[in-house]
Amino acid sequence: MAALTAGTRAPQFELPAIDGSGFSLHTALTRGPVLAVFFKNSCPVCQYALPYFERIYKTYGGNKLTIVGVSQNERKETLDFTRRYGISFPVLLDDTKKFAASNAYGLTNVPTAFWIARDGAIEISSVGWVKQDFEGMARKAADAGGEKPSSIFQAAEQVPDFRPG
Repeated sequence: MAALTAGTRAPQFELPAIDGSGFSLHTALTRGPVLAVFFKNSCPVCQYALPYFERIYKTYGGNKLTIVGVSQNERKETLDFTRRYGISFPVLLDDTKKFAASNAYGLTNVPTAFWIARDGAIEISSVGWVKQDFEGMARKAADAGGEKPSSIFQAAEQVPDFRPG
């Protein structure tokens, strides 16, 4: 089964966060859209992509937009990853035996990111690194906060259009 596509209703999930708190997709959607990024620590494309999602979080994250990472690793390894790559947005822990959330979203590769609208519909489903999808999520993040979109990429960066997950 491939990752859920745009137009699909996002499955609800509740997961623990690495800081010991809990997360409910249903509750988060009452505040606004959710950007959920599934990843695995050992994945080179995840290591590449997650710092860019951090930029969206730093630029647009707030009361009207929730950004979460969903780790497919144990807590200790996930903490090491977030420190190494400077991730400050909330990171959740999928059960590493059953992968209930990952399986509900049809993951076969990581990173996989989903822009989930407030009504629960997936508006963007992006597998691997797809620059165009990332830019779309950044625009939606700006819109969610009522802000004017700005480039998340720095002028000197050589950002590829695609990297498979």
